[in-house]
Amino acid sequence: MLILQAERDALLKPLLAVTGIVERRHTLPILSNVLIEKKGGEVGFLATDLEIQITTASPEALPGEDFRLTTSAKKFADILRAMPAASTVTLEKDDGRLTLKAGKSRFNLQTLPADDFPLLSANGAATAAFRLAQKDLKRLLSQVQYAMAVQDIRYYLNGLLLQTDGDTVRLVSTDGHRLALASAKLDAALPRAEVILPRKTILELYKLLADSDDGIDIELLASQVRFSFGSTVIISKVVDGKFPDFNRVIPLDNDKIFLIDRVTLLQALQRAAILANEKFRGVRLVVAPGRMSILCTNSEQEEAEEELEIAYQGGALEIGFNINYLLDVLTNVPAETLQLAFGDANRSALFTIPDNPDFKYIVMPMRI
Repeated sequence: MLILQAERDALLKPLLAVTGIVERRHTLPILSNVLIEKKGGEVGFLATDLEIQITTASPEALPGEDFRLTTSAKKFADILRAMPAASTVTLEKDDGRLTLKAGKSRFNLQTLPADDFPLLSANGAATAAFRLAQKDLKRLLSQVQYAMAVQDIRYYLNGLLLQTDGDTVRLVSTDGHRLALASAKLDAALPRAEVILPRKTILELYKLLADSDDGIDIELLASQVRFSFGSTVIISKVVDGKFPDFNRVIPLDNDKIFLIDRVTLLQALQRAAILANEKFRGVRLVVAPGRMSILCTNSEQEEAEEELEIAYQGGALEIGFNINYLLDVLTNVPAETLQLAFGDANRSALFTIPDNPDFKYIVMPMRI
């Protein structure tokens, strides 16, 4: 029975928007599938791993019968991706199989009952709800997401703190060695509320956000967060844990302060990093009046040295860092100039944007 006929991209684009969260191996076989549901002219796609659920719809109304089915998300996406861009795809359903045809190509896929597909439903009333432009949320995420921990035993660090307070929304991430904080003002008065969003949710959300003024609605619920933008809805469970008090780690009395061009510093560090120790990734910064030297060495006794002129007349300092932690912030913060504030060789450094209190990056030193 013919159930749908559509251009390849009308199916592939929404399908790819949801399949990023699908795990290849799962204890529940149906979680490897995508739920496809047609109501009227709208074809919806839904995927979940029981922690996060993404729903979206085809960008245009499509003719055909209403239906619900689940089939392998990866195989369906791979088949569509391999088709010529302008090809017309027809879907037929018969006896638990989905037949996909395009030109002279034909594929038979297994299906599983749609009624068996587990769904996450938004639970409880929102403790806070607000709206941002997609490009603003994407910018905030880009400024902090690189500092999230990866598979840390302190599970609450494997994510990102989302906090509302009055007219401010704040995002904070830390892996215990560095911390990134970005905030934005809202035209709203919000209660103080906070949740920890899982790493996977952040990465998928960032991928799907557009660089546009189109809005995204964000609702903080009892144990979930809901993001709605365009025809896409993401429901995510939150991490149950207590995020560290980030205000305590912000150094307030660093007195060796200067401005530096972000790209100039980034390029110098990228060159020096070529000879950094592959295991420890250490870099030494030597700050003196008028200049800053960047020094990297490795186990083969090779050395890289860069020297930059800086407008600085304070005391001398030599301090070591993981060079990747410096490259991360310089790559992801879209400012022409950064302010660097150091204390001594044992104190964390503070990176900020001049005349902008909405961004802070704190990085701990390392012994080299």
